[in-house]
Amino acid sequence: MNGFRCFSGDDILQPIIHFLENLIFWDPLKSIGFQTGADVPIIVLWLIGGALFLTLKMRFINIRGFIKAIELVRGKHDKPHDKGEVSHFQALSTALSATVGLGNIAGVAVAISVGGPGATFWMIVAGFLGMASKFTECTLGLKYRRLNSKGEVSGGPMYYIPVAFERIHLPKAGKFMAGLFSILCIGGALAGGNMLQSNQAFAQVSGMVPMLQSQALLFGLLLAILTGSVIMGGLKGIARVAEKIVPLMAIIYVGTALFIIFSHASKIPEVFSLILREAFGQTAVAGGFLGVMMTGFRRAAFSSESGIGSASIAHAAARTSKPISEGLVALLEPFIDTVVICTMTALVIVFTGQYTTGNMEGTMLTSRAFGSVIQWFPYVLTLSVFLFAFSTMISWSYYGLKSWQFLFGASRFSNVSYNLLFLSFTVLGCTMSLKAVTDLGDMMILSMAIPNLLALFILSSEVKRDLQNYLNER
Repeated sequence: MNGFRCFSGDDILQPIIHFLENLIFWDPLKSIGFQTGADVPIIVLWLIGGALFLTLKMRFINIRGFIKAIELVRGKHDKPHDKGEVSHFQALSTALSATVGLGNIAGVAVAISVGGPGATFWMIVAGFLGMASKFTECTLGLKYRRLNSKGEVSGGPMYYIPVAFERIHLPKAGKFMAGLFSILCIGGALAGGNMLQSNQAFAQVSGMVPMLQSQALLFGLLLAILTGSVIMGGLKGIARVAEKIVPLMAIIYVGTALFIIFSHASKIPEVFSLILREAFGQTAVAGGFLGVMMTGFRRAAFSSESGIGSASIAHAAARTSKPISEGLVALLEPFIDTVVICTMTALVIVFTGQYTTGNMEGTMLTSRAFGSVIQWFPYVLTLSVFLFAFSTMISWSYYGLKSWQFLFGASRFSNVSYNLLFLSFTVLGCTMSLKAVTDLGDMMILSMAIPNLLALFILSSEVKRDLQNYLNER
């Protein structure tokens, strides 16, 4: 038997991870001999540059559209007879259930561990800028959606990317980019939207229930069965579950974080001073200023998915005839996900000082931070982690399915084969290391921004005109 060993999921995925890592985490500054002391990956520059461009192009829609967005979510302008499958609130909940996930718990913990408290500031900046990206892509997702004879909706970047490239007389390039986006979206759904979630759900639950630590396969199978019971019902079933889970878990999580922060009220000036000082200071952590900035931007990009294009797939199904209205609703997502929830996690970790006391990673660091103040809260956090993971998985299953249908059609066989593939990856994720699934999830999801942002740049003037027309009508 010498020379033989059991292969894990990590063995299979390492070559894929290595290839994608070289592609999207290429550092253009280092390639020309400019030494920064930190990694400055091209994909993060692409996302943040795109978000800044769209913020300026849309004249700070992330600020001036905020109140209108809240009115729309409350149903003030709803018209029940408009075409679509779900309400504004259900579309927002579905998209939020994909973004409000373990990136808010595990991802933030990783950012603070690597980049220090200063990464918190740059996560907030990235979330704010990302509101403009989310507005633009979700407007386009609804504008160029397709409805079939049953009233079912298909929309997202794979439909507006070809339109963008036709505008510049490159239709073949548009078809290629739409196909590339779909492939990357399927990969993102299987990795970051599925395996990472099941991996960290198992890590948190088994950490609290030691007897489960050797039962990764059983846990994965049970989670796959639960997930399958929801996703087989299509978008309406997913939206019904999401609109109940998302508000509940957000209230519990944010409420507890605020309790911890205010129980340390005397440290508030000190902590915010520390965050700002390390955000701009030349600390030794992660290569100094640029390292802290890039760490915060990278985790925020993964958490909010702004510029990625995924959320536009859910928002395309909203019941409205006004694409701009859905774009306005969508800009709330990065605010809720990154500016509010990610910041709450980061502040709890910094306020409690747990990031300096050991080598724990992911959800376990966040759990320890909460548990250092409220001893029983790790049990509540375990439930929150499970719900975060579950809600993310059901929404990302829909994103992957729509991309799968774009490539292979929407037949019953196609749908069932995709769902079975997705659920098998749920099980696989429980058996892998956090680093492997985080790296693969980051790379597949962030890569989606390459074709998506190209389309946003090309169509941005069109969206700006539509926005002005919409505001003139109000």
